[in-house]
Amino acid sequence: MQTKWLFAGTTVVLTLISFVLTRVIWPDAPGTPQPPNALLPFYIVVGLVESFAFGLGVAFLIFGGRMISSFGQGRALNLLTYLSIAWLLINWWPHDNLHRVVRFDFARLIWIEYGFHVTLIAAAACVAYFFVTTLRGTQARMATQAGASRP
Repeated sequence: MQTKWLFAGTTVVLTLISFVLTRVIWPDAPGTPQPPNALLPFYIVVGLVESFAFGLGVAFLIFGGRMISSFGQGRALNLLTYLSIAWLLINWWPHDNLHRVVRFDFARLIWIEYGFHVTLIAAAACVAYFFVTTLRGTQARMATQAGASRP
């Protein structure tokens, strides 16, 4: 079976599993306010999108490492970028649900702020650095090839 089908299948299965387990892992506290019925479908769609991102991130962890290493940016940067991409996708499922169950308990909320928000900024910066260094290397190779092909 081709990797793209394994990737897609893994994503779909993990999307469904995470979506079904959301309220099992993070149940609402008794008396927690619920959204109005008119808004509930929109929250369900957001939950499904977050579960999809989670499935996609785990599938990327399983199948994406070789692709990242093919860019030749060095072992440390490749690993950090690989983990950063996965985190940028995986984090939304636990992140949003922790916000939902913690609500306004500021002592616990600060852990979410640092554990998710700060690490997401760091992950995005890592991916941006990887992109820029990869682009610079590609441009340098293209300039070298263009110069070598001139008579």
